This record gives sequence, structure tokens and C-alpha cells, in this order.
Amino acid sequence: MTSPFLNRLHSPERPVIVFDGAMGTSLQTQNLTAADFGGAEYEGCNEYLVHTKPEAVEKVHRAFFEAGADVVETDTFGGTSVVLAEYDLADKAYYLNKTAAELAKRVATECSTTEKPRFVAGSMGPGTKLPTLGHIDFDTLKTAYIEQAEGLYDGGADLLLVETCQDVLQIKAALNAIEEVFQRRGARLPLMVSVTMEAMGTMLVGSEINAALAILEPYPIDILGLNCATGPDLMKEHIKYLSEHSPFIISCIPNAGLPENVGGQAHYRLTPMELRMSLMHFIEDLGVQVIGGCCGTRPDHIQQLAEISKTLKPKQRHPQQEPSAASIYSTQPYEQDNSFLIVGERLNASGSKKCRTLLNNEDWDGLVSLAKSQVKEGAHVLDVNVDYVGRDGVRDMHELASRLVTNVTLPLMLDSTEWEKMEAGLKVAGGKCLLNSTNYEDGEPRFLKVLELAKKYGAGIVVGTIDEDGMARTADKKFEIAQRAYRQAVEYGIPPQEIFFDTLALPISTG
Repeated sequence: MTSPFLNRLHSPERPVIVFDGAMGTSLQTQNLTAADFGGAEYEGCNEYLVHTKPEAVEKVHRAFFEAGADVVETDTFGGTSVVLAEYDLADKAYYLNKTAAELAKRVATECSTTEKPRFVAGSMGPGTKLPTLGHIDFDTLKTAYIEQAEGLYDGGADLLLVETCQDVLQIKAALNAIEEVFQRRGARLPLMVSVTMEAMGTMLVGSEINAALAILEPYPIDILGLNCATGPDLMKEHIKYLSEHSPFIISCIPNAGLPENVGGQAHYRLTPMELRMSLMHFIEDLGVQVIGGCCGTRPDHIQQLAEISKTLKPKQRHPQQEPSAASIYSTQPYEQDNSFLIVGERLNASGSKKCRTLLNNEDWDGLVSLAKSQVKEGAHVLDVNVDYVGRDGVRDMHELASRLVTNVTLPLMLDSTEWEKMEAGLKVAGGKCLLNSTNYEDGEPRFLKVLELAKKYGAGIVVGTIDEDGMARTADKKFEIAQRAYRQAVEYGIPPQEIFFDTLALPISTG
């Protein structure tokens, strides 16, 4: 399916695309009453307004289009069933998202001209629970995002926007949900992800911008950028990093400065002209192509951005990608400057007696300490293998990986002969992992299943030279298996730089 939005984005003119400003700020200016929300029990649920007072939401969309915006976001920031459940509206999630998209699309159509087409971004916010911290499990969050994405898709959204992301694992749940919806509907929409870097310089769970980029690089995203939390001044270094390294089109949608408490209300001081000047620099010097406003930005802010979009062109970028694994905190390049990539192997129940003992005693703190000792000794990646006869490996992987993710700064190499255990780890490890013990020992279906997991969760793979006949003993046989695995992995969509080979070399002698 041809996307008019992508056609516009990638047209030879390389236009700067302008998103709208703050939905919440704009609704507050209308002095809505509890009755407008459908009763006191729903007051504050902006997403319900598309049902109870759609003209209030339409007024916001129309004001931003009149100010010159190319794209408006649907009134669905908190539109998952998980968030709506706080107002006993979980059962209305699909309806509210579809209704919101239909409303925005109608206004966009009315405001479109041949020279200036208008678009609708289906807003998918972060929710109120962080999966990395155990507030919600991956599958529950993914299911909620599926319902939201279906509503936005069916309502006519031109693109889907996963925004104000504070947890990389939450992004993965949303992207997996969206991919499932695309498969069900038989066609894709453009996809944009916008992370939120707090004033202290990281996402809420501690992710640096390099980690966020490494984690998201494997996914089929069209636009990646920043929104919310701060004004443009505190976004500059993050945008600079994306400019130098990101293969995606860059977006920047700041607040109107940092919020200040004025009379018990959030107040934003950045003027429309100040926002204009900051984003001019980002466009001309850092190659940002998508701009807009978040909290505190009004139509007059967007009007200034629309003005500069008429004449400015984004700087041509030549990003240098650095293949890496990543924890939720930071990256670990595959090519080390002064070393080879060192994999710590002590968290391997198949090869370490100490690990087996700790695992059998369910001494999770002891296992975390074992991981930390390898960090101190210079490991770059930690192998995690809980294969132990008689134990529930899926549960063990979940328990151990979920603790390692927040307590250790290194990426994880999830290692198992059973793909179910790998997936248990991937559902709690928000970083960019590697999947070890990938081979043909149990036939091609198991190998293909691991490739599916790698693509689904954005992981690299480590292929052992084993096939249906067992471990390869000669160099020629090892090379034959490696060629077979490489060909299938690349055809499946695994980037070549994410494929490692373990030749399983045997010692010349033992004893």
C-alpha cells in the first residue's frame, strides 16, 4: 500500500514536516466541566472527550491545522485499556481509538489542499506502568497496544506514533503489537517512535540515547526522535547523537521549556520565537526533518514552526552506525578498540557448578553478585544459561534475567537449547540481546524459530556449527553449516552485522 505520508516525507524537496502542539494544554484553555467529560468519575480522561464532547477535540485539531501543522496527533495518548481501566473504560479502548482517528481524519481531509496535504498520527502513549520495573508484564502490555493500534488503523490514521517513551521494553511491546496488527490487516502504515530523555540525560529507566538507538535500530521504523520532558536546549546533545548515528529520519518535538509550578499549575515559559530559533538550528545543522511541540505549546508556537518549514531544508546527514549490543543503560560495541569482545560465561548452569548450586537454591541475589563480579573483571557481554534438568527453565530465565536487567550494566547473551527459555528472557530484557546456542541440532524448525525471536525482539544471534548430524568436525563442514545459517538468517531479515559464528573448536588435547 502506497503511503501518501511517506511520499511527502521522502519527496525530492525533503520538506520539513510540522506536527501539532499540546492536546492537553489546548483542552485546558476551554475550561471544560465534569459534565463535558461525561461525569465527575471521568473528569481528566481526555481520551473520553471524543465520545462525550468531540467538538472540543475537533477545535484543537482545527486550530493546529489553521496554524500550519502538517500532522495532528489523535486524542489517544492514554488510550490503551491499561490506562482507561483507571476510569472503568477499558472495554471502550478500541471504540475510543477508532473514534479519535476518524474525528482527526475528517478534520485533516477538510483542511487538506493539493499543495498542502494534512495527515493524522495515531498517538500511542507510554501508559502508567513500566514493564522493566515489573509494573506490568510484556504480554499484557502488548495485548493492550494491539487493541489500540487496531482502533487507530481502522479509524484511518496515516501513521502510528509510539510517543513519550520512558522504557525501552515498553517500546518493544508496542512495536510487536503494531507488527501483529499490520500482519492482520495485510498492509503497513508508517511508523514513528519518540523517546523522552529526562533532564538528567537518560530515559526514566536509565537508558542513554546510544542505548535507545542501538535497541531500536533492528526495527522497521521510519522516524525516530525525541519529545516531551524538556525544552529544546536539553535535547541538543541527544539530537546531535542521532544526527551522527541514526539511520532513521529524526524528529524533535520539545516542550515549551521545563515546566514551572505557578499557582499549582504547570507553566511553560518558552516563547514561540524561542522555539522557532532552536528548531531552526536543529534543522539546518543537525538534519532534523520532523518538528512540532509537546507540553505547553500552543497554535502560535506551531505557526512559527510552519513559517520556517516553508524555506528551510534539513542538512544532509551521513550517519555512521556502530553495530552494538546494549543493556537498557548503554551500548557495548561488537568491535572493541583495545580488545576482542569478551563474553562472561559464569552464569551458565551447563558449565558452572557454582551457577548450578545458586540456581538450585534459587539464590537470585547470589547469581546477580556472580554477574557483577564478571563486570568488574572486564566482561563486555554476559552469557545467561539456566538449562538444568528438573527445573522450570522458563521461570528461571524470567526470574534471573529480570533481575540482571536492572542490576547489571552489560548486555545479555541468552543461551539455551530451548527457544521458549530464550523468549522468557527477551520479554523482560529491554536491551539489545544476543541469542546463543543457535544451531540445527534439532532441525531447521528450531533454527527458524530462533530467527523469528531475533527479528521480533531486535536481537543478534550466535550460530554454532552443529547440524542434524551433530557437531561439525572438519573446517569444510563447519564452513558449510555457517554458509547455510548465514543465508537463511539474511533471507529472514537478520542484518549481517548481527550474525556471529561459534566454530566450536575443540582442544588439541586434554588432561
